[in-house]
Amino acid sequence: MGFLKGVWESVFKLYLLKCSDEKRVKYLRKLGMKIGERCRIRTMKFSTEPYLIELGDHVAIAAGTEFITHDGATWVFEDDVDGGGIFGKIVIGNNVFIGINCIILSNTSIGDNCIVGAGSVVRGNFPENSVIAGNPAQIVSKTGIQRMLSRQNPNLLGTKNFTVSQKDKLVKDHFGIK
Repeated sequence: MGFLKGVWESVFKLYLLKCSDEKRVKYLRKLGMKIGERCRIRTMKFSTEPYLIELGDHVAIAAGTEFITHDGATWVFEDDVDGGGIFGKIVIGNNVFIGINCIILSNTSIGDNCIVGAGSVVRGNFPENSVIAGNPAQIVSKTGIQRMLSRQNPNLLGTKNFTVSQKDKLVKDHFGIK
């Protein structure tokens, strides 16, 4: 019976990835996650203790990102620690972007107005207005510097509220692709 339940949960999570952010948020809240307003969530990898995860308002999480709320390595010491596990919360502030394929480990806090670079492995406390990247992740700059660099980038294209076809046309035109 456990096998069938696992298969059903996996299929359901794949279905949710095709649904709206609102449906994903509603489901994750039912699991006990605290999630603020206007969040974009493109992953369903929220560990076995999603109730230990808190997301602020206006948080975007890219596909492939995984949240891990426990340390499974205690298995090696199971005789010494009575088969116990180490657990920790993950708290993400407001106005945060987490890039594709990141791993956010237990006992992590990311402040407001932060950007986490793609593929980063994040553990620890990171203050607001930080650009965080790497493995292990560390602060590489302030978000104000990233904002300035973004504004000056010749490939910055205004695509907000565009349909996919409108965006594709603008990008192809910009790069001279027919």
